[in-house]
Amino acid sequence: MIDSVSSKITQTGPKQKIRILLVGCGLGGRKHLELLAYSTRSILAAVVAPLRDSNLACASEMNVPLFASMEEALDRVEIDAAIIASPNNFHAEQTMLCINKGVPVLVEKPLTTDLWSAAAICRESKTRNVPVLVGHHRAYNPLLLAAKEFMNSEKFGEFVAMQGSALFRKPEHYFKEGPWRTRIGGGPILINLIHEIGVIRFLCGPISAVSVLASNARRRFDVEDTAAISIRFNNGALGTFVLSDIAASNRSWELATGENPAYPHSSDATCYHFAGTKGSLDFPTLQARFYESNDTASWWNPFMTEVLSSTPFDPLKRQLAHFEDVVTKKTEPLVPATIGFENMQVLEAIQQAILTGETINLDNDAVDQRI
Repeated sequence: MIDSVSSKITQTGPKQKIRILLVGCGLGGRKHLELLAYSTRSILAAVVAPLRDSNLACASEMNVPLFASMEEALDRVEIDAAIIASPNNFHAEQTMLCINKGVPVLVEKPLTTDLWSAAAICRESKTRNVPVLVGHHRAYNPLLLAAKEFMNSEKFGEFVAMQGSALFRKPEHYFKEGPWRTRIGGGPILINLIHEIGVIRFLCGPISAVSVLASNARRRFDVEDTAAISIRFNNGALGTFVLSDIAASNRSWELATGENPAYPHSSDATCYHFAGTKGSLDFPTLQARFYESNDTASWWNPFMTEVLSSTPFDPLKRQLAHFEDVVTKKTEPLVPATIGFENMQVLEAIQQAILTGETINLDNDAVDQRI
């Protein structure tokens, strides 16, 4: 720690502000730092990260203490909440430490690296009544909220089917800079797909079964570069999703939504299509088509059309505002630990489907018993 004072540190500043402990100073952590710097309701109390020069400089710039361990930070600093943006393999232990201290926590996705520890977090969060919010930040994107409202409307009808894609081209230096990405554990299913599972389940509901075809024919790494996933939902609807990190395409969330300004924005691109019994929706263009009534619902008749309205807003900023409401007990988590667990369960089923070549059924009753 950069401070050697033995007494407990009380963060100076307005008492009414939420004192937040940030864990991790990587790319994700620094984005949280930026948001906290502009928050009117929260203040950064301390940082947990390895005692490296870059992290020491970061803590010094923010005028807060830096700790090498979560335990010391929780013992030494008065905090009201924690944001965990550390590497995935630290999520379980650090989240559990917060729960045991009664500290509400926002933990980046995935919740943990295995279902056993994720289930333990769900149980402890419920038993101790300590909220855990999982950082599936896309759930706060206004585009997604507009899509959900339409899909729940009379215009859309009952959900029938969906098509989705995450087709993008990662550059070669991405793999040279991180050779682990070419080996087991580093393919786009584990790195990228958890985002899409969160989106699909948010809009379409629970998933009951998956089957998968995967290929490494283009990159020839130990892991897949492309996968095609078939999905059955609890409500009987069906879906398909195609994923590839070597596809020269703009049909991905990053390029189509314009959410992250680091990527070029293809404003006319779509990465999802949702179909109901009365209407359909292209996403993220929000082009909706629907029949005026059940009497006119026929392929012989033209559709009514409209482009849904949506006001752009930074979903990460909205997620922080929601977390602040959770900490102050104004609301319950939009994406609690249980949702994070269920998203991980779908990801595990997809991996099992690849290994076995079989359709994997998800037993939702078993999930309830497990957590």
